[in-house]
Amino acid sequence: MYDNVKIPLVLLVQAIYVLESIDLSLYDRSFRYDYHNVLFALNKRKEAIELRDAYANIIRAKDDGSRHFARMRYLEQKRAIKEDF
Repeated sequence: MYDNVKIPLVLLVQAIYVLESIDLSLYDRSFRYDYHNVLFALNKRKEAIELRDAYANIIRAKDDGSRHFARMRYLEQKRAIKEDF
């Protein structure tokens, strides 16, 4: 059995959108528990991808000014993720 599966980012975003559109009032507590776990995990994965891309922008920066700007954006994203906990 595989621990990790690769899916395109666009599919990940679409899956999150579809899940967020579900009316949970129609389902029992067990389903809602699983739903929240899945949605949380998918959102965390999306955040990790976005943070990795922000870090890559630091590496790919062409000059010190754009590197500084990319670093500030990376740190802002990282702080926002930590505040979610």
